[in-house]
Amino acid sequence: MRAHVVAALYVIGFSGFFGLNRSEYAILFLTFGLVLCAEVVNTSIERLCDRDTEGFSQWARVVKDTAAGAVLVCALFAVGVGICLFWNPDTFRAIWDYFLRVWWRLPLLGLSAIVSVGFIQWGPAPLLERLHLTRRK
Repeated sequence: MRAHVVAALYVIGFSGFFGLNRSEYAILFLTFGLVLCAEVVNTSIERLCDRDTEGFSQWARVVKDTAAGAVLVCALFAVGVGICLFWNPDTFRAIWDYFLRVWWRLPLLGLSAIVSVGFIQWGPAPLLERLHLTRRK
């Protein structure tokens, strides 16, 4: 779920370079919603299977794999939507030039990538604790 949220935030952040119209943004947000909804349903199914089974269950494995497969299908179609909306090599060059034009933009992007990986790995609260941004009791 956290990986999908980070990907959506980066897509929203970079979408300004592409000059999308309202319909394209609507498609983009519907795609985000579909993937995140599939993730929530997948998580619910996995927790329900974990609650109702003890030890290994072939039935639970099939159910969990099917739910995870549904998320994968949604994510692959989201990639397809992204390619349709964003595939423009000239704009990619313009984005690269934007980050190279001012010295601090590229390191800032790198820092955001590092924070994003930390968020995906540990989640919001443990990440803030690791960065020492929360008060200790």
